[in-house]
Amino acid sequence: MPDRKSPWSPLAHQTYRRIWVASLASNFGGLIQAVGAAWMMTSISTSENMVALVQASTSLPIMMFSLVSGAFADNYDRRRIMLVAQVFMFTVSVLLTVCAFLGVITPWLLLLFTFLIGCGTALNNPSWQASVGDMVPRSDLPGAVSLNSMGFNITRSVGPAIGGIIVASAGAAAAFAVNAVSYFALFAALFYWKPEARPTALPRESLGRAIGAGLRYVAMSPNIGKVLFRGFVFGLTASAILALLPIVARDLVAGGPLTFGVMLGSFGAGAIGGALYSGRMREMLSSEDIVRCGFAGFALSAAIIGASPYAWLSSLALMLSGACWVFALSLFNTVVQLSTPRWVVGRALSLYQTTTFGGMAAGSWLWGSLAENYGAGNALFASAVLMIAGVLIGLRLPIPEFASLNLDPLNRFNEPSLSLDLKPRSGPIVILIDYEIADEDLAQFLALMTERRRIRIRDGARNWTLMRDLEAPEIWTETYHTPTWVEYVRHNQRRTQADAENSDQIVALHRGAARPRVHRMIERQAIPPSDDVFHKAHIEPH
Repeated sequence: MPDRKSPWSPLAHQTYRRIWVASLASNFGGLIQAVGAAWMMTSISTSENMVALVQASTSLPIMMFSLVSGAFADNYDRRRIMLVAQVFMFTVSVLLTVCAFLGVITPWLLLLFTFLIGCGTALNNPSWQASVGDMVPRSDLPGAVSLNSMGFNITRSVGPAIGGIIVASAGAAAAFAVNAVSYFALFAALFYWKPEARPTALPRESLGRAIGAGLRYVAMSPNIGKVLFRGFVFGLTASAILALLPIVARDLVAGGPLTFGVMLGSFGAGAIGGALYSGRMREMLSSEDIVRCGFAGFALSAAIIGASPYAWLSSLALMLSGACWVFALSLFNTVVQLSTPRWVVGRALSLYQTTTFGGMAAGSWLWGSLAENYGAGNALFASAVLMIAGVLIGLRLPIPEFASLNLDPLNRFNEPSLSLDLKPRSGPIVILIDYEIADEDLAQFLALMTERRRIRIRDGARNWTLMRDLEAPEIWTETYHTPTWVEYVRHNQRRTQADAENSDQIVALHRGAARPRVHRMIERQAIPPSDDVFHKAHIEPH
């Protein structure tokens, strides 16, 4: 049995270590700001729903804009995107600080500022998470994902308590000022990072095509689809605790901002323990078992917090929920990264964030509304019941194990020399591939072509069909379209080493003397414009 890696092993890579440490400082400031915003809302509004919307206003833009950000992450310089996001959030934080010091903050203005900070987070996160796979080798990726969670929760364990002290002694505006200063460490780390360029001879995908490619890839990847759905359910149910925690601190345990900070810090302390223990959890339990533990632990924690009038007991329950938070979310993230090739990993991660944070945003509104009408304790009990339902979903939609597939580019495709002078935008392109298959191999061939269809469509093919020659039944023709020649080239370059097994098995069944014949064609309109009745009806006056 190989030696277990230390949870700190990803820090051996300098670039990752430098940005991870800088992120600690930025997260520390962000959590202090979050305490200030949440507690300020309890001071300027008596509505439980408005308090819960503070978390929703941060989660909502991540749901709304992550897919676009993921397309940016896969097509542009990720370092520059992260710098733009950090500068934007710094500017918003400075404006929030100024407005707070001037005493002009209203509930809706506070939500606007937290929404804008969430927009910066939505822009930053796909590039940061996709970059982790560029900073550490694949073997260190699960540890790096857990270490990211650990880093955030190290700051969460002490940041909220310090934020509570700052808010109690100097006011929320001081907490906002600390957050503005905290961005400078990450500015410096990103400035010194010089990532390797990703050379490509192909033009950059347009935003619309990039988003479509990401959606198509995830739609044709059933394992990722399971992760997205379970992530949404987890976000929807687990958001109850964090969304209602200011109300719990104020009403259920009769505390103040320091109590709120300490309780939030307990959640972070539990999350640190979860991150440190997650490696052993992966050795002992399957991915699905870990996710079920996450749901069940959160359900127990929510029930205890909803019933407890004691801050110490609620804090212990929060430590349990913090550990379960890391178990589930870090596993979701890792499964997505290990199941996705580098060309689309930013978009896959952004879709994961969209569903998970969409669940959190919807849950924050749902639990806030229930708390306002029926009380925070009853809302937490209701969330606990739904978390148990999240456990049962795993019976039908289990989380897959970590993929062991080689998702490096296959690099077998060489762009053919053409007799026609095509431009990159020329098209549509039609591809036909002829196979000669013996009758005794038909069952295996059809099973392999079912998988081939999924791979083709996943990588950008359209109108895929499989046809059999009526006059020569041993001849089967696979056909598909791409919009342009450059999309055809891009489609073939997306093939991974893991896809080679399917291609090799299909070729092995081919009985022809040569390899399967590939016909590459371009569609042309055969109807002269003057004879096109539809065209004439459009241009001739009635």
